Amino acid sequence: MSIVKSLSVGEGDMFYIRHNTDNFSIIDCCIEPDCHSRIVSELKTAASGKTIQRFISTHPDDDHIRGISDLFKDFSIPNFYCVENMANNPDGEKDFDKYCELRDGKTHFYIKRDCKRKWMNLNSDPEDKEQRQNSGINILWPIVENEDYQEVLKTVQQWQDPNNISPIVRYAISDGGSFIWFGDMENSFQEKIKDEIKLPRTDVVFAPHHGRKSGRLVSKWLQELEPKVIIVGEAPSENLDYYRGYDTITQNTAGDITFVCENGQIDIYVGEKDYDPDCTKLKNVEKSLVKVNHRYDPKYGYYVGTII
Repeated sequence: MSIVKSLSVGEGDMFYIRHNTDNFSIIDCCIEPDCHSRIVSELKTAASGKTIQRFISTHPDDDHIRGISDLFKDFSIPNFYCVENMANNPDGEKDFDKYCELRDGKTHFYIKRDCKRKWMNLNSDPEDKEQRQNSGINILWPIVENEDYQEVLKTVQQWQDPNNISPIVRYAISDGGSFIWFGDMENSFQEKIKDEIKLPRTDVVFAPHHGRKSGRLVSKWLQELEPKVIIVGEAPSENLDYYRGYDTITQNTAGDITFVCENGQIDIYVGEKDYDPDCTKLKNVEKSLVKVNHRYDPKYGYYVGTII
């Protein structure tokens, strides 16, 4: 069984994956001080028993690294993944300074298209004493030689908007289920690079830039992805693109969203009791726990349906 969770953290992004292998991954960080103890406690519980742990940073904007300094102080994360960059913030904020320390330190791994690493997407070598399966994470972008990407890297060195250095990260599970993240990649940049890559069909798509209109996925990529559900993030409602014509779950009103992947299907739970997504592709599957507790499972929240 694998669990993917999108934490409701306000106008920011934070996810974790408890893999069905010996892996635990966090993607981005947005933790307000009054939520720190609760979130760190949940992460420690979710990571229990997983010996390979990593943090994947999409880009160093405040709403994706907020609280990272205190997170790394209170929760041991041995591996830090990000794109290679020289982003600079002249204000010297604590969390940005921590990002730079991790980015430039000994535990970093720079991600790019088709990069390989134990145990991100490589299994143990046959001669290894301890055998581990990979996490199922692959990096689809950036192509670091791409001229448009190179131009973005130059601008972030002058502390201009870092949104478009965001990688495309995909997680696929051996017994079914796939997820994809775009960080805050903007629509205008997607248009420039859309023909450079072909995206595989993916069940759950986390809409770029928290679901803002400025980050709407280009038509070519939407057609390639054929998503069963698009997760629209927690930007102000007036800035959101609700991806009409696609099944969506909006985190503004759903709260935490938990995906439980097992036996080739994805059960979806949300934090808000009264949330009822209008999703044609979700099937209602009777489950003993949620049936007797009015669709509430104490581990995951309120059941809203299953992707089969």
